[in-house]
Amino acid sequence: MGRLYRSAGVSRIGHVPGARHRSGRDNAGMQQRIVLITGASRGIGAATALQCARLGYDVAVNFTRDARAAADLAAQVRALGQRAIEVAADVSREADVLRLFAAVDAELGTLSALVNNAGVVDVPARVDEMGSERLVRMFAINVLGSFLCAREAVRRMSTRHGGAGGAIVNLSSAAARLGAPGQYVDYAAAKGAIDTFTLGLAREVATEGIRVNAVRPGIIETDIHASGGQPDRAAQMAPQVPMRRAGSAGEVAQAIVWLLSDDASYTTGAVIDVSGGR
Repeated sequence: MGRLYRSAGVSRIGHVPGARHRSGRDNAGMQQRIVLITGASRGIGAATALQCARLGYDVAVNFTRDARAAADLAAQVRALGQRAIEVAADVSREADVLRLFAAVDAELGTLSALVNNAGVVDVPARVDEMGSERLVRMFAINVLGSFLCAREAVRRMSTRHGGAGGAIVNLSSAAARLGAPGQYVDYAAAKGAIDTFTLGLAREVATEGIRVNAVRPGIIETDIHASGGQPDRAAQMAPQVPMRRAGSAGEVAQAIVWLLSDDASYTTGAVIDVSGGR
């Protein structure tokens, strides 16, 4: 069992096996790879956490509400021989983001990778039906949260700030290309902002040891559709996909972990579609 920590208003459950130290180094003195995944308690975030753990990353699991799912995921990461912590934080709130990164610093060590996965949709609506509360929530979580987390990651990774480099992967959406008319143009616009953000940040930090890329999933079988009031959306949309099926969270995670890896060492500013051809 891990211990329950409460620090500066953030609850987290952490467990650090004795074979490694909080500095993020193993007994041989080798620097450990540490990844923070926002919105990691389910779907693509959870699949990415497990893929990263299999590749030797220690994992910080960020969540907002589902503490049990986050704890279960962290336990799976530890079962794969890696360290894991769970940190409750709303990425749309700057104070939460600061506490999130402070928790990673204190419990795991120096961050080497960030996956900006946290995101929301809403119920289908036309633009002329959308209220400002919906729009503020959509852009605060999907765009502002990614900016704030990337800012803190750059402050730790950039050689300009004394860091050793690293990689950032942002989660976009095929909706950024398609516009999502009659569904959620606001979500599509937020993800379009992520595409532009990815390109700009990648060029900004290209000489500072940081690679920044994005993955643009299409119709993926996850429970984000249920949160938007359409639990069967993936199955209903599958016939419109050239491959005639929805994708899986694991298939998106494979693209994310490749972009984090040294195999993608000359790839930055890229946005990779994982959409079955849609």
